[in-house]
Amino acid sequence: MTDYSLPTKFDRMIHNPSRLAIMAVLAGCESADFTFLEQETELNKGTLSKGLTALEEAGYIEIKKRFKGKFPNTSASLTAAGRKAFKSYRRQYQAFLKSVGGS
Repeated sequence: MTDYSLPTKFDRMIHNPSRLAIMAVLAGCESADFTFLEQETELNKGTLSKGLTALEEAGYIEIKKRFKGKFPNTSASLTAAGRKAFKSYRRQYQAFLKSVGGS
């Protein structure tokens, strides 16, 4: 009999689908601006904004607001704590997949 229970408790801050998408995109780059994140995650502006705020409050991302020329520009990057948390989340998720026979 296979045990299909979760091997560990997933980090709920990351496990949320929209926040997971944001973290995954940011894990693959140094930083990303709001427009890039919106396109890559396919989240609407409101959901993306809420996700970024929650991740910033958790200490997982850093948000920088500046101007490019005359236009406002918001960018986000993972903090050291965010990179560590995402790496841990990925390990936990891979262990879970392995326990249920996934690849």
